[in-house]
Amino acid sequence: MLLLSILLLTSQAKGVHVECGKRPIFDGRVQYSRIIGGMEAEVGEFPWQVSIQARNEHFCGGSIINKWWIITALHCVVFEELLPTDLSVVLGSNDLRSSSVEIKGVTRIVLHKDFQRHNMDNDIALLLLDSPITFNGLTEPICMPRKPSPSVWHNCWVAGWGQTSSDDKNSMKTDLMKVPMIIMDWEKCSKTFPKLTKNMLCAGYENESFDACQGDSGGPLVCTTESDKTWYQVGIISWGKSCGQKNMPGIYTLLENYSLWIKKET
Repeated sequence: MLLLSILLLTSQAKGVHVECGKRPIFDGRVQYSRIIGGMEAEVGEFPWQVSIQARNEHFCGGSIINKWWIITALHCVVFEELLPTDLSVVLGSNDLRSSSVEIKGVTRIVLHKDFQRHNMDNDIALLLLDSPITFNGLTEPICMPRKPSPSVWHNCWVAGWGQTSSDDKNSMKTDLMKVPMIIMDWEKCSKTFPKLTKNMLCAGYENESFDACQGDSGGPLVCTTESDKTWYQVGIISWGKSCGQKNMPGIYTLLENYSLWIKKET
């Protein structure tokens, strides 16, 4: 606890500039997983991860891109016909029941104007918070994808508070769960999902039941590169045929295609 306090104070004392994609509290030990098929995330491991809630109930994930803005999936807010005043963003803890969570209101929802409901193309939205986030190690921004993106991303993960069993709505977690992911070949994936567009990517494990599920939508797919310990958000959890089925990857909004849109809107 003393070490955690020192790290928090050190982080706060560093001043205005905050590097994205860093995890100052997480101890960085190499680990592998045991969300579907997942394990609990450690403190500070995904400091950009947020819970988007309506009426104090988690229904989607999101990620911090700067002190004012959250990025998520458009379908999270459109399908439920939610207004900014209906939403709250919970951050700063892996445990949604913790008394230490920070809760922010939402003043504006920015929807991508070219969203296509029939195939989920352009499934991306931004939420403007009612007050700025103070970055402290438990809350940190994620980096947007580099341009050009590397040919191969390494060490990719998704995390969320969604269902851990595909057929059990009562399996929604209050502790943040994580699973490792591999980005799959687009051409191969498009044979399984004919409505796949170039604004989407596929990720999963061909022979393992690792996946994101209901309640994880809107959360980030994050990766590093082989030579860089900085974390980048590569995708947004969007849709899929089912949760945790072998040879059935999840579909993500490909974030690199929206860099200019995000810059313009924020």
